[in-house]
Amino acid sequence: MNAPPRLSSTPLKRGKNDAVDAEAICEAVSRPAMRFVPIKSADQQAILMLHKTRELLVKQRTMSVNALRGHLAEFGLVVAKGTGRVDELLGLAEDDTTLPDAVVTAAKVLGQQIDALKSALDDLERDIAKAHSLNETSRSLGEIPGIGKLVASVIAASVPDPSVFSSGRDFAAWLGLTPSQISSGGKPTLGTITKAGNRYIRKLLVLGATSLLNVVEKRRGGLRDWIVGLLAKKPARLVTVALANKLARIIWAMMKTGECFRTEMFAKP
Repeated sequence: MNAPPRLSSTPLKRGKNDAVDAEAICEAVSRPAMRFVPIKSADQQAILMLHKTRELLVKQRTMSVNALRGHLAEFGLVVAKGTGRVDELLGLAEDDTTLPDAVVTAAKVLGQQIDALKSALDDLERDIAKAHSLNETSRSLGEIPGIGKLVASVIAASVPDPSVFSSGRDFAAWLGLTPSQISSGGKPTLGTITKAGNRYIRKLLVLGATSLLNVVEKRRGGLRDWIVGLLAKKPARLVTVALANKLARIIWAMMKTGECFRTEMFAKP
């Protein structure tokens, strides 16, 4: 177990040097309420590297697509949104005889970059899917509605020991999915979610929750009833985040107890 480096900043004194850093770390470790980070195996670190590389390439692909759209829009070439429309946009650029040669050349370069990124992403996702199929915990988490191979594998690799969290709420708080609290004068006030912790996992959970809202009317069970009841009182966006929080708690409970997801909670009619 290791202590998170940011938690050792409180007892840190002025004049940063190795001796002061070591003293601050010892002070932090000796505190009874200190939280420790479980050590990950080499295989878990490798899976997380796949995910981090995938996230980087997704950002680069988005940047390339946006650059292509922005440049060609200046010449009046516009298509519908979506990465699947890139080939259509490139086709318009090649067929437009009024475009300067430099524009066509630049568009082709961006198109080649987008194709290369797509191929690399496909390879990474195949490797992630393979790792998911070989991990029992990941396969079990994949049975939860809205939790696909990506979410299941990254959580299985990021949380080698679920017992470091005392409850599902602590796990959700670790992901930044719980409301921030500002208390003064004995009056607690809840704000927006903290957005602390792992941004990548939090984003995937919110996307998974969004997909569940799109099919909730076609399901039955306790989870479906909970979602519908919340939608009757709250905006859909807020319900999405609340559902992501609930999914995080379900994930922790399954990892802690080893139980499978109860399919009757969100079953097809």
